[in-house]
Amino acid sequence: MELKENVIYTADETKSLLKISQSTFLRLIKKGVLRAYKVGGQYRILGKEILHLVSPKLEEKATKAYRKVKDSVKKSLENV
Repeated sequence: MELKENVIYTADETKSLLKISQSTFLRLIKKGVLRAYKVGGQYRILGKEILHLVSPKLEEKATKAYRKVKDSVKKSLENV
C-alpha cells in the first residue's frame, strides 16, 4: 500500500501501514505522537501525520532528546 500525504486513512489502515497493535495505536494518539480525528466515533488519520511519524526528522529529534537526557544523568552521577 502506498502512503499518500493528502489521503485520509482509517485506524485499521494506519495500524496496518505502521504494523502496530490497537493498544500501541491508541497510546500514540494519547501521547500526541500521532494526530487523529474522531469522525462518527471512528478515528481518521491524515496521511501526512503518518509520514511525519516515520520521517527521519522525527528520529533526529528523538536522538537529540536522548542525548540530552543521557548527558543530564551523566552529570548528576558525576556529582554524587
